Amino acid sequence: MLFRDLVTKGRNYVKFDGSAAVPEELLLDLLELACYVPSRGNLQPLKYLLVTDCSETGPLISMLFPEGCFAGWSGVPEKDRPRAFIVMFGDLCLGSDFGADSGIAAQTILLGAADAGFGGFIVHSFDREGLSLHFGIPGFYQPLLVIALGKPAETLVIEQMSGDDPITGHTDKNGIRFIPKRMQRDVMLKALCRG
Repeated sequence: MLFRDLVTKGRNYVKFDGSAAVPEELLLDLLELACYVPSRGNLQPLKYLLVTDCSETGPLISMLFPEGCFAGWSGVPEKDRPRAFIVMFGDLCLGSDFGADSGIAAQTILLGAADAGFGGFIVHSFDREGLSLHFGIPGFYQPLLVIALGKPAETLVIEQMSGDDPITGHTDKNGIRFIPKRMQRDVMLKALCRG
């Protein structure tokens, strides 16, 4: 798969094939990929919790809050839910600024999942304290984000947006979800190139 195709497939999916398990070996491979990415000061402060047990995915889903176009999975039938979750934590013993590290690692995990035919969704809004308490995570690990993973059961199409177009996507009558994205010409302030 071309890298450009991989990036466009590494999107935030909201509908999954709940009958397709995410292999544990793949989850471990994705974590290994995350270990290889750049880290500020090479501190490598990120830690992970893998959740695939059906008795634990339900409680975890109930701790995720709707944000943006994401309505959550609490009212969604199990057949349309993700099957695995990676919860990312920042080790406060190693620092307190995890922004760049967490973004690079999360995107790498999504790219690895896309390469293996899976998809995901990065959730930033969730009950951090409740999650840590439920899973018995010590307080010096700060919950950063949750990555939901599964076999995508929807088609996503990136469409060009311009000017003041709304950033929310839409789904057509065939169930294809369109995601508006600004294009290169809209994000480049200036090009100072010689040649």
